Amino acid sequence: MSDDSTPNHGRVIGVDLGDTRVGIALSNPDRTLASPIEVLKRTGNLHRDIAKIVDEWEATAVVVGLPLSLDGSVGPAAKKALAEVERMGATIQVPIETYDERLTTVTAERMMTDAGLDSRGQRKVVDKIAAAILLQAWLDRQAHIHHQHD
Repeated sequence: MSDDSTPNHGRVIGVDLGDTRVGIALSNPDRTLASPIEVLKRTGNLHRDIAKIVDEWEATAVVVGLPLSLDGSVGPAAKKALAEVERMGATIQVPIETYDERLTTVTAERMMTDAGLDSRGQRKVVDKIAAAILLQAWLDRQAHIHHQHD
């Protein structure tokens, strides 16, 4: 889902919503590179915590992973994420987009296994790595779209 109100400059926050933990990633101001920054515990203050990160980094947009079904349809997990994004909009004062996050966690786990991290080490960072993979995919897609229009 793309939103024409999203500015095409400035930092972007990537969010990987999990049931227990939420991964956060951040782009550079030029929007070419996504980096994992932290994992938040899911609390009643989650949206406020994300809003603080947006303010702290002066982000101009937020991209939230949308867990579509493997066939690309909107299943129960995606419906839950879309409802949460809707609620986030009341607290977060920048445009919020969703982006297909199918397989980002699997990709993150594979990368960490290849890097030699054990499962306990992975559990601490997988969410923010998944957020960075999601955000990097979104950044690459935006660059491709803007390149086509130039």
